[in-house]
Amino acid sequence: MHQDAGTTYRIVVRSELSERYAVAFEEMEMETNSGLTVLTGKMIDQPQLYGILDRLSGMGLELLSVQCLPEGTHEDAGSSPPTTKPGH
Repeated sequence: MHQDAGTTYRIVVRSELSERYAVAFEEMEMETNSGLTVLTGKMIDQPQLYGILDRLSGMGLELLSVQCLPEGTHEDAGSSPPTTKPGH
């Protein structure tokens, strides 16, 4: 694994952001559904992640979750929620 490759994150906020907000998160894929917005993208380091979170906070959005995704999942990361078996 290369350190400079970055880590893929999925960030979920309450509220469906319109496409005009996509420019604020141009480094991420943005999907809206059922009153939520899901941002998925690769962060090169923690400061970049915190910058995105600060931007969301500055917009007054309620942060619901931040998930670090396994390597190689960015291409289909937004297509379905992660599955977790009960008790794991």
